[in-house]
Amino acid sequence: MPGLSSKLFGDRLFALIVAILVVGGTSVFFSAALGLLAREGGSIGHIALTQLALGLVPGLIALALLRFAPPAWIEKAILPLFVLAILATLLVFVPGVGHHVNGATRWIAIGPFTVQPAEFLKIATILMLSLYLAKMRTKLSDMRYGLLGFCTIVGVPALLLLAQPNTSTTLVIGFTAAALYFVAGAPLRDFAILACIALIGAGALVATRPYLMHRVQTFINPDQNALSTGYQIQQSLIAVGSGGMLGRGFGQSVQKFNYLPEPVGDSVFAVYAEEFGFLGTVILVLLFTGFAARGFAIAAGAATSFGSLAATGLTLLITISAFMNIGAMLGIMPLTGLPLPFVSHGGTALLAALASVGIILNVAAHRPKRKAAH
Repeated sequence: MPGLSSKLFGDRLFALIVAILVVGGTSVFFSAALGLLAREGGSIGHIALTQLALGLVPGLIALALLRFAPPAWIEKAILPLFVLAILATLLVFVPGVGHHVNGATRWIAIGPFTVQPAEFLKIATILMLSLYLAKMRTKLSDMRYGLLGFCTIVGVPALLLLAQPNTSTTLVIGFTAAALYFVAGAPLRDFAILACIALIGAGALVATRPYLMHRVQTFINPDQNALSTGYQIQQSLIAVGSGGMLGRGFGQSVQKFNYLPEPVGDSVFAVYAEEFGFLGTVILVLLFTGFAARGFAIAAGAATSFGSLAATGLTLLITISAFMNIGAMLGIMPLTGLPLPFVSHGGTALLAALASVGIILNVAAHRPKRKAAH
């Protein structure tokens, strides 16, 4: 029943791509988790709880609620959610509340679990920017409404994230926000100004944060410091190369047991490539490419300017993160620490990604109906 399924999902093809990514991603995650447990101990129950009970299940509920919510309700909720996301992100800096790991303070500790507010902040920022640009579309040539509004909405979250520090999420938000600003019709003058700000900011960050300089140096010369800063990319490339054409087989990765750092985190793509080989890697890339193409098609047919910008922005958030993760694991761009959407460990990230899908499907469901040709 094509008509019924379209009404239910909003866009059948987009929903199918997401379903494949979620089911396949969950399977790959648990395969990678076995390697982590084998070398560090622990319980598969704890990992399952954080990924399924705190990520997948509430994520699917959020997807369903947002898919069927009236669009007007979503628009009215954006400003309060944006403010709440900023306040939640500020909580990571509160002693006793914020959770500090590996030199970064990005999490809120809730009992034995942690929540990363940045995952919600990036969605709230893009939705807030989409709403603002939709309302100010005819005034963007005026710097008071265009560039100043853009810098305010994007700048506050960026400063909070850089203070954690969380440079990779800041980059994803920045790229996505700039693309939305372009789609909304901002003048080229503003992009020249933003490019100068970005270059100066990037230079300052690399100069003042040694770990960023190390990542750039490792990208330029991955064989240097193979046992320290270059260790992750070396082991990732070994895993990818070991997969050959068809892979070792599901669950058969060797690198995940003793060599890959964070096999359930940003290195999970390397585990996948080793188990499913070049062919499986191509399929995964095609799935994310299809996700992007269908998301942009939904945006192009949206009933409102806000819907178009929101669908574009949320699609970009997920696809940019995916390809930055894959590119880093293949050594074609510096390491970022970004998770692979729908696959990497992180209940908050999975919940946020599925909520984004719910909004995109909501936009798809409210596209104007085409009149039949006579």
